[in-house]
Amino acid sequence: MPDSKTVDATVREADVSAEATSRSGSQKVIYAAIVANLGIATAKFIVAGITGSAAMVAEGIHSAVDTGNEFLLLLGERRSTRPADRKHPFGYGKSLYFWALIVALSVFSLGGGLSIYHGIDALENPPPLEDPTWNYVVLGVAALFEGYSWNVSRKALNAVRKPGASLWQTVRASKDASVFTVFIEDSAALLGLGIAALGIALGQYFGNPYADPIASILIGLLLIAAAFMLARETGGLLVGESIDRDQLAALYTLFRREPALDSVTSLRTMQMGPEEVLLAASVQFRRGMPIDEVEQAIARIEAAVAAEHPVIRQIYFEASALRTSLC
Repeated sequence: MPDSKTVDATVREADVSAEATSRSGSQKVIYAAIVANLGIATAKFIVAGITGSAAMVAEGIHSAVDTGNEFLLLLGERRSTRPADRKHPFGYGKSLYFWALIVALSVFSLGGGLSIYHGIDALENPPPLEDPTWNYVVLGVAALFEGYSWNVSRKALNAVRKPGASLWQTVRASKDASVFTVFIEDSAALLGLGIAALGIALGQYFGNPYADPIASILIGLLLIAAAFMLARETGGLLVGESIDRDQLAALYTLFRREPALDSVTSLRTMQMGPEEVLLAASVQFRRGMPIDEVEQAIARIEAAVAAEHPVIRQIYFEASALRTSLC
């Protein structure tokens, strides 16, 4: 029978392997978004310069901001994998959530703010209507690239999607800020492309130069809404979000199976990163248990948690529970 050290080493190796696979999937989503947005932003700005379309300028700003945001997410991914040290004893997992929050602020201020500003400026000085052919070509190509990037993030979300859960519920439950940030950004981008195309088409059909700037303003408002959505999701994780209710209920069931426990007062969890959770357990061991039996019970609990909830990397038992058992 393998000793506890061998079991611990095996569990750690499995955790590292699972985390590496998850990180690889997250980075694939980010790289796909960078490739798509970089090419799209360049094309949009070129066509916007030719046609003078305010909506195309807004879309160019949107894609440029998204490209920069993806690089910020890569920075967060890299920093979050740094090992724990004296200054950060619980590791750097939350770095990803910090940089994802910066992305949300970027979408709000640069994406939304500049799009609205440019739209208002174009309303005051509307450019003459030009042949919109190239606008439609670029918007169509952009839709293909954005659709590809969106589909990559959708597949990553579907990989962790629970039976019966909607895609939006999966986004809300996701702890991987890289994946849900790209998904929300790409969803906003696809909607923005539709708004831009509609604004250009209405302007041409009615001969009205104001439809295009109004589309730019609407795109800005859409980006602000996406920014608030991102800020809410990443802010909750950064502050210290718990695991979901089903996982917590399963955790209580696991602890209550341990015969050495009289009661389970509370189990508090905190998401420390996409694949790392901290657990603080307030339990009552049976009174009068010898210290070696308490240690064995703790080892059984830790092994069971590692097997059923591998994302829980650290477990802390309240000292009062241990003192009570030894009285």
